[in-house]
Amino acid sequence: MATLLAVNSAASLWGPYKDIWQTVGNALWRRQPEAVHLLDMILKKHKPDFISLFRNPPKNVQQHEKVQKASTEGVAIQGQQGTRLLPEQLIKEAFILSDLFDIGELAAVELLLAGEHQQPHFPGLTRGLVAVLLYWDGKRCIANSLKALIQSRRGKTWTLELSPELVSMTTRFTDELMEQGLTYKVLTLVSQIDVNNEFEKLQRERGLGSEKHRKEVSDLIKECRQSLAESLFAWACQSPLGKDDTLLLIGHLERVSVEANGSLDAVNLALLMALLYCFDISFIEQSTEERDDMIHQLPLLTERQYIATVHSRLQDSQPWKLPGLQATVRLAWALALRGISQLPDVTALAEFTEADEAMAELAVADNVFLFLTEAVVVSENFYQEEFYIRRIHNLITDFLALMPMKVKQLRNRADEDARMIHMSMQMGNEPPISLRRDLEHLMLLIGELYKKNPFNLELALEYWCPSEPLQTSTILGSYLGVAHQRPPQRQVVLSKFVRQMGDLLPPTIYIPYLKMLQGLANGPQCAHYCFSLLKVNGSSHVENIQGAGGSPVSWEHFFHSLMLYHEHLRKDLPSADSVQYRHLPSRGITQKEQDGLIAFLQLTSTIITWSENARLALCEHPQWTPVVVILGLLQCSIPPVLKAELLKTLAAFGKSPEIAASLWQSLEYTQILQTVRVPSQRQAIGIEVELNEIESRCEEYPLTRAFCHLISTLVESSFPSNLGAGLRPPGFDPYLQFLRDSVFLRFRTRAYRRAAEKWEVAEVVLEVFYKLLRDYEPQLEDFVDQFVELQGEEIIAYKPPGFSLMYHLLNESPMLELALSLLEEGVKQLDTYAPFPGKKHLEKAVQHCLALLNLTLQKENLFMDLLRESQLALIVSPLEQLLQGINPRTKKADNVVNIARYLYHGNTNPELAFESAKILCCISCNSNIQIKLVGDFTHDQSISQRLMAGFVECLDSEDMEEFVRLEEGSELEKKLAGIRHETRIHILNLLITSLERNPPNLALYLLGFELKKPVSTTNLQDPGVLGCPRTCLHAILNILEKGTEGRTGPVAVRESPQLAELCYQVIYQLCACSDTSGPTMRYLRTSQDFLFSQLQHLPFSNKEYEISMLNQMSWLMKTASIELRVTSLNRQRSHTQRLLHLLLDDMPVKPYSDGEGGLEDENRSVSGFLHFDTATKVRRKILSILDSIDFSQEIPEPLQLDFFDRAQIEQVIANCEHKNLRGQTVCNVKLLHRVLVAEVNALQGMAAIGQRPLLMEEISTILQYVVGRNKLLQCLHAKRHALESWRQLVEIILTACPQDLIQAEDRQLIIRDILQDVHDKILDDEAAQELMPVVAGAVFTLTAHLSQAVRTEQKQPLVLGPGEAHYAFMLDSSFTSPPPAENPVVGFASIGDSSLHIILKKLLDFILKTGGGFQRVRTHLYGSLLYYLQIAQRPDEPDTLEAAKKTMWERLTAPEDVFSKLQRENIAIIESYGAALMEVVCRDACDGHEIGRMLALALLDRIVSVDKQQQWLLYLSNSGYLKVLVDSLVEDDRTLQSLLTPQPPLLKALYTYESKMAFLTRVAKIQQGALELLRSGVIVRLAQCQVYDMRPEMDPQGMFGMRDPPVFIPTPVDRYRQILLPALRLCQVILTSSMAQHLQAAGQVLQFLISHSDTIQAILRCQDVSAGSLQELALLTGIISKAALPGILSELDVDVNEGSLMELQGHIGRFQRQCLGLLSRFGGSDRLRQFKFQDDNVEGDRVSKKDEVELAMQQICANVMEYCQSLMLQSSPTFQHGVCLFTPSLSETSNRDGPRQDTQAPVVPYWRLPGLGIIVYLLKQSANDFFSYYDSHRRSVNKLQNVEQLPPDEIKELCQSVMPAGVDKISTAQKYVLARRRLVKLINNRAKLLSLCSFIIETCLFILWRHLEYYLLHCTPTDSQESLFASRTLFKSRRLQDSFTSESNLDFRSGLTIVSQHDLDQLQADTINAFGESLQKKLLDIEGLYSKVRSRYSFIQALVRRVRGLLRISRN
Repeated sequence: MATLLAVNSAASLWGPYKDIWQTVGNALWRRQPEAVHLLDMILKKHKPDFISLFRNPPKNVQQHEKVQKASTEGVAIQGQQGTRLLPEQLIKEAFILSDLFDIGELAAVELLLAGEHQQPHFPGLTRGLVAVLLYWDGKRCIANSLKALIQSRRGKTWTLELSPELVSMTTRFTDELMEQGLTYKVLTLVSQIDVNNEFEKLQRERGLGSEKHRKEVSDLIKECRQSLAESLFAWACQSPLGKDDTLLLIGHLERVSVEANGSLDAVNLALLMALLYCFDISFIEQSTEERDDMIHQLPLLTERQYIATVHSRLQDSQPWKLPGLQATVRLAWALALRGISQLPDVTALAEFTEADEAMAELAVADNVFLFLTEAVVVSENFYQEEFYIRRIHNLITDFLALMPMKVKQLRNRADEDARMIHMSMQMGNEPPISLRRDLEHLMLLIGELYKKNPFNLELALEYWCPSEPLQTSTILGSYLGVAHQRPPQRQVVLSKFVRQMGDLLPPTIYIPYLKMLQGLANGPQCAHYCFSLLKVNGSSHVENIQGAGGSPVSWEHFFHSLMLYHEHLRKDLPSADSVQYRHLPSRGITQKEQDGLIAFLQLTSTIITWSENARLALCEHPQWTPVVVILGLLQCSIPPVLKAELLKTLAAFGKSPEIAASLWQSLEYTQILQTVRVPSQRQAIGIEVELNEIESRCEEYPLTRAFCHLISTLVESSFPSNLGAGLRPPGFDPYLQFLRDSVFLRFRTRAYRRAAEKWEVAEVVLEVFYKLLRDYEPQLEDFVDQFVELQGEEIIAYKPPGFSLMYHLLNESPMLELALSLLEEGVKQLDTYAPFPGKKHLEKAVQHCLALLNLTLQKENLFMDLLRESQLALIVSPLEQLLQGINPRTKKADNVVNIARYLYHGNTNPELAFESAKILCCISCNSNIQIKLVGDFTHDQSISQRLMAGFVECLDSEDMEEFVRLEEGSELEKKLAGIRHETRIHILNLLITSLERNPPNLALYLLGFELKKPVSTTNLQDPGVLGCPRTCLHAILNILEKGTEGRTGPVAVRESPQLAELCYQVIYQLCACSDTSGPTMRYLRTSQDFLFSQLQHLPFSNKEYEISMLNQMSWLMKTASIELRVTSLNRQRSHTQRLLHLLLDDMPVKPYSDGEGGLEDENRSVSGFLHFDTATKVRRKILSILDSIDFSQEIPEPLQLDFFDRAQIEQVIANCEHKNLRGQTVCNVKLLHRVLVAEVNALQGMAAIGQRPLLMEEISTILQYVVGRNKLLQCLHAKRHALESWRQLVEIILTACPQDLIQAEDRQLIIRDILQDVHDKILDDEAAQELMPVVAGAVFTLTAHLSQAVRTEQKQPLVLGPGEAHYAFMLDSSFTSPPPAENPVVGFASIGDSSLHIILKKLLDFILKTGGGFQRVRTHLYGSLLYYLQIAQRPDEPDTLEAAKKTMWERLTAPEDVFSKLQRENIAIIESYGAALMEVVCRDACDGHEIGRMLALALLDRIVSVDKQQQWLLYLSNSGYLKVLVDSLVEDDRTLQSLLTPQPPLLKALYTYESKMAFLTRVAKIQQGALELLRSGVIVRLAQCQVYDMRPEMDPQGMFGMRDPPVFIPTPVDRYRQILLPALRLCQVILTSSMAQHLQAAGQVLQFLISHSDTIQAILRCQDVSAGSLQELALLTGIISKAALPGILSELDVDVNEGSLMELQGHIGRFQRQCLGLLSRFGGSDRLRQFKFQDDNVEGDRVSKKDEVELAMQQICANVMEYCQSLMLQSSPTFQHGVCLFTPSLSETSNRDGPRQDTQAPVVPYWRLPGLGIIVYLLKQSANDFFSYYDSHRRSVNKLQNVEQLPPDEIKELCQSVMPAGVDKISTAQKYVLARRRLVKLINNRAKLLSLCSFIIETCLFILWRHLEYYLLHCTPTDSQESLFASRTLFKSRRLQDSFTSESNLDFRSGLTIVSQHDLDQLQADTINAFGESLQKKLLDIEGLYSKVRSRYSFIQALVRRVRGLLRISRN
């Protein structure tokens, strides 16, 4: 029992019924195949609900008790655990509800809970009120479902074209219901349920809320009754009711009464029609295959009992409550009997069929035709159902066709009556009272029935038997929906009836006959037949008894009468003076004549409205001249009603432009509205007088309305530019003035007898304004006064009416005020939800008002721009500002709020909501107005709530559209659906434009964000949670959500693509804007799981709406990118991971395990590197999205023009282009059309007129071409947008998401797949070039990541090896032991070589595809290629000093490692492309965009460096590109000089220069390249550059004073270094690699040094010590040590004279002195240490700077030492004649500790040579340094092998030196990577330092030994005289043959002090002390540790031995 008492949270009286209705709709109306099975299940489950229709669960004591206790014990809720306590209030409400609807207590609780849940959808209602709505909504759903199921039955009247099994299912189901007594239940319910009673009950219990709630409840109750009745009707249409059911129905109808206006209400109408269809046998005439089955089903034909019972029941003389209703049923029965009697084999029924006449007589006697006219056809629902119209049509035509005698009898009776009336009038008596008017009523019924034709059935065609065949195919009455043609026999009878009735027409029937014709003429073909009939009737050859005048029903007769009236009345025209101009004496028109005239005028209007031929034929008829006669009559004195009809007829004529043009002139001429005042005339005439004096007095305004209608029609047909020229200032103004001032502005103050007429007047006059403004385009000439001549004087012509209207609407004019007040009144009236007279017209008037405002907003910008340019003295204000004005009635600025309130009526008045949304959308572009609007909208809580509800309701509107029967989707409903759709589009556009404005803005208010607090603090909730209302955001999500559960994806994407696109855009904007992003993404992620459910369905496929589809995907992908980025940043791993799986997996998706478990899915444990089991693969989503973007684009055919000039047309098209809302440039088609048509209109002459049609045709061709072109542009834009978004998503996945979420090998495979696919698509011949840039960008990112992924993978194994032996590259077989078995090498990286080769080939193809253009695209591709080539580059290996242990032979024979292999294959592929590729790259390297040049140079650099064949180098030099690059250095010189100013221009030039020099340096590294460069004179060029001489001054204070150096732009000094260092490097490389031409190279370099000697010397002085200056020095000393040698001068090929020779020697000498001077500074003294500390302080944060400084200092020492060595070796061929560079004194070493006076001065004055002490000191220093470096190196190597074991602090410290900021934020794995990188750097730095130390030690030893040898063995001290002489001779004899050398050495000699014996002894002693045992041991250890493997082994040993030997020599 407990389970029975659980509560269903969806309310069992509502939720399930809603589902039934949804399923029925999906299966029957939406034709969803998957819904059929669901329907079957639901029907089986809910069959009891249908059987016990509307029965509620009864009250129950147990339930009562349970609910009573629910506040303490709680109730169980289905599908939820535990119980829920209910508040007391809810329990009270539940008991009230239970009593109110007599339902079970639990059901009441359920309804209330559901009401609470649904409350957000009904803002402003309490849960109880919502529960009432839900209760009735449940009932409505059941009733509608029943109706729909019955409509889908198999039957005799219609078919819904559903699948046979579905139809069988519904037929079977409904048959079972019928057997259970459905008819009885329906009839009982229809009788029981009564809106008033229900309302009384609800009123008592306060169950009714606002007006809207009342209307909704009453609509639901009415719809329930209506649907129940219509289900019986549908049943009767498809298969007639049985005997008992028919009798029940008759019984019900007996008691029916009519509404207040005399018509049947919709329910009873449906039941009557059901009964009529029971008696319908018209289908027997159809020849369908199912006919026989149906005949057997029809009880009328098969059951005698049925006929007998019904017949006796209908013969019963007991009158019904409505005799007319009884008559109708009897007539139908009589006709059914007559129909049966004509069938074969029905003799058995003769006794009944005989009675048909009598039955019909009874019916006619009860005025059946009058009842049908007044109660049935007039009923408001009659024309909404096609089958009602058909049934009554059949009823009348059957009567006319099957009972001709009866008809004749009616006619005879009418003739008889007419005679009696005539006689009594002759005799002056009253006509008899008892006259019957049956024929009249029949005619009026026919006229009324066919007057409207909502379904375009044109049933009246059956009454016309064509005498001449029409051009169209539907000659016979086309019976739509039924596949058959009526037999002509019937048509003949009917048309005979129409013709005969017109013969000898008695006057009493004259007007009814005309009305009947008017009805029958309704429709294009009918009108034509009727016109012909009236034409034929009038022709005199018809044998006509009525004399020569012809039939009174003919054109001839009618127009003749009109002319007579005109003649007659014209004589009575009052003179201008007589004031008594009112109604005329009896000589006028009698009432009867007037009625006849009006009837004929209406008939004429109907005919000419429908048939243009009739219009022109009548108008051009020479005798009748209708327009002239009518205008004449209008000037006469006749009643306004008749004048109104005349004007309406004129309006019908005015539909043809030809007639309209002349009509304008005639109107002006006849002065119907007085536009010209004659001075002598005292009193005004014309319509103005009629309005003010006659109509106002009568309080009826037919004439004014007709006049407005006429103007409205004429304005549309043809617009007169110079109306009234010659008599008055030409123009339309007088008419406009009358309409505005007399009609519109005063319409509210006039009195109206008929309340509705007030709104009719407003509607019709506003319609004219609307049309005038709609067709107005502001032109420049409107703003210039046009003068015209009138009676000899110049006057100003009137402005166009549109101008005048704009002027009035852009000012606070009475017109604008009235329009706004009308809007206010309109919304107030609508808010009452009550019907009132003229409601339709009020709505139309409001619509025109809103449309006027809209048009003004659209045109105001152009209007105001033109006004500003012109000289007119007019002031206007923008409309949006005027709308902000104060409303005089409410004293508030609420105009915009009033406009917005119309959105609240979007369901009932979609057009008004549409116009309102459009206005708001227009206004919202202005930020200032936004802020004000937010204030106005939120100022009043209740209004704010309603406005929000209005917006939401419009967005939700689709739910409100009921399923429309497909074949009945009447035009109106389709139009309304379109309007609703457009309204939603406007609202979304409003949101989009508002979101771009600053907060607060409308969008934030509508989407539910905080306005009072910062936007980002908003907490978005589901509607109803924490009192959160349902906002536009919920509505938008709702639109996108529908259908995401199913397979097909979001419904909106398919069914309303544009809407969906904007919805996605709004959501993207919310996520992208910093303020709204946080709350929105949180809400989407937690409450909605929006992105996952949407992305699942990508890619969308919708070929018809390709543009929208692409944009939808774009916005969605962009949003997904943001989500991935944000979740990655916030470390919400499971979210990121889930989305990544969805996008990247190539396994079929499994149900996701939430959380971290995703990665360990078994499908991820992949064996080997490649997935080989392709069987289970699916395409990765990210790739299938790419597939859905079609890269090819159809281009419209070029124009083929015969008349216009093609080039000019292209120019015009270009002029008409503008940017649309999305920022795409498209052509404005309307503007283009106007320009072209104006061009055609300007043509003069007959030829032009003849060709006009051809010209117009060509214009339409041009316009079609432009539309195609616009579509093409939009399509390309959309594709580009989609591709950009896709690229963004891919890039985010690769860059922003945590790397470890995608396994390394998967990552490579994914990148490979994407790269290959994207290349395949873009390399297709059809692919659009516009997409290239985006693709190239994507390729760049992808290649970068591929390169990174592969290289990361290469580095992984480093960690595996246990000892140093493994410490190298896993895949580099020359270094490692065989790879471990579990990791088989499949070539290079996981994806294998072949994949890499494919990617390379595609990249190169892409580069070649770009051809000459697209340099920017190639820039990306060069970048990609560089990244690709990087893969094969061997990464930084730590120099562990181990590798060198291998012998040379081992190295040469080692197998090729993977890097070299890949590199070799790469270069082979590149070279296979030959010169084409070389040409492209070289051209880009030489000119074009800077970045392009840099990347092309970098690429050349890369290729040249690996091109072993030197093909590229050859090409470069042979094709002259190398020479071009070298020569361009001169141009660079000029631009670079400008870069050294303190505030430089752009630094582009610097970067290109650096790239160029880097490339040249790379070329120089190859011997052949160096030769080519020397040949092309690169060093000569550098020597010519002046920029190197512009060395900026250093400012030490500036350097150290500025705590924070500028961030990006380097200081001038740094910039200078960036310019100088590459040049020095290039010189150094050329010197090193030009072996054969070494001397030539050295000579050129020397010239470079000398030409920039000032700079060089400034550097050598080395005033300040910084990392930069040390680098300069290191490079420079390196060059000098190779170039500034005395021997070079002899090689200089310049013929120098003695003077210049001296100069050169001077230069070289200076360089030498300065270099030696450096030694004493950098020889490792304390001074140097100070420099180091000082440097540490400056660059404290950069550890690597310290390394650089240390390295640079050692390099300088090494270079100087090398220089010394070279000088010694070059200048002394023998040992004895050594050149001494150092004095024989070791004192330098000792006095170092003393203080220095001048820190900045060079340590040794350069005229004094340094002593040997410095060498010894350097030797010691280096030996010490060597050991510290060696230890540091060993430690770092150990650390690198065990990075994971290092303490965290140390790891952090290591990372910080690579990445100063943000170390804490990165993952541990990344920290290890950084630490390793830093350690490798350290190791390699130490290895370099070790090799420098080793070199310095060796050189020092060598120089020490040479000097000691000279001093201790060969030098003669100066103490002895001869020695002095000897030394002189020695000096002389040492002169070599070549004077240069000795000359250059003069300096050295002169610097030497005189050496005494004491000096030499001292030297020996000091050296013995300095060169002690410990030093010697150190040196030998160093050799053991290092030199063994690195350099000349045993060299140190030998030198140490020799020096020791020298020191042992005793000098005597």
